[in-house]
Amino acid sequence: MRAILLFLVTLGLVAPGSGYLDTARAAEAKQAELQTVTLDVQNMTCSFCPITVRKALEKVPGVVKATASLETKTATVTFDPTKTNVEALTKATTDAGYPSTLKRK
Repeated sequence: MRAILLFLVTLGLVAPGSGYLDTARAAEAKQAELQTVTLDVQNMTCSFCPITVRKALEKVPGVVKATASLETKTATVTFDPTKTNVEALTKATTDAGYPSTLKRK
């Protein structure tokens, strides 16, 4: 997106102060602020469990992406730390019947 906007500025089709570049930079900064964590998730025993965990995490405000794996019994969550935190994520999985904790590396 930013490359396209810079190209348009180069061609003179978009003015540098028009706000378009500011929006692109803000979006990039926002992406840089996202955090990704991995949770160890208990009680996942069947192929439907990861779906339930993923859906519970996706309902948490600020979650951008959530995946869950039956094989590794983990969930990986990308979120905006200004809108949520690890405690809210683990509460969401626990409330869905799948207690979780932050995975330590």
